[in-house]
Amino acid sequence: MRKSLTLLASVAVLATGCVGRTPLRSSSTLKVLDAQTTMPAPTRADLIAPDRQSLIGPLDNISVDVFGIPEFTRDVQVDGSGRIAMPLIGTLDAGGKTAQELSSSIASALTRAGVKRPDVTVNIKASVSQVVTVDGQVTAPGLYPVTNQMTLLRAIASAKGLSEFAKQDDVVILRTVGNQRIAGLYNLDAIRRGNYADPQIYANDVVIVGDSPQRRLFRDFVSLAPLLAAPLIAIVQ
Repeated sequence: MRKSLTLLASVAVLATGCVGRTPLRSSSTLKVLDAQTTMPAPTRADLIAPDRQSLIGPLDNISVDVFGIPEFTRDVQVDGSGRIAMPLIGTLDAGGKTAQELSSSIASALTRAGVKRPDVTVNIKASVSQVVTVDGQVTAPGLYPVTNQMTLLRAIASAKGLSEFAKQDDVVILRTVGNQRIAGLYNLDAIRRGNYADPQIYANDVVIVGDSPQRRLFRDFVSLAPLLAAPLIAIVQ
């Protein structure tokens, strides 16, 4: 019985902590409009994501188009070491290059092989190297493609949202910059409320959503509630 009452008290404290949420207010980075004010439409520039370099990596699928020379136009998969094989020029390093850089490398190799003024275009058709790992308390942990517009909230949405026991103020982004491992701690609720910007996500980032013991405690309380009902009624009487 004492354990049951302790559980009830804990849940009551948790419920109290959920009351009295601070209202959303304008700040230097956020303008809050009331329900009677129409939100302005975005400009054309707002609808275009800033360009972010996409690098070719191992096992990516790319297309190579050499204008006027059909035998050199093909779809190619980058091998595990980051190289591709092309007729006449053999193997080339593709890993770590942009599509434009690889186009230039192929054109230079074709020129050395005797092709006059080759016009080469490379496109990344499918990338398995430009991904973010989303782990922890999300519905569908896994690897997800990184696009120009990828942010923390979008990465979590890609993983089908938070799980039952997710702790919104304990979300970590792990990133390697140079040889330095960096961890950033974020609060999803604060981001949703505009307290600070939704952070950008880059290829090879790892997002980890923490576990909430309080949510587990609440789940345990709900499961025990039918068993606690009779003793509690008897105590009240």
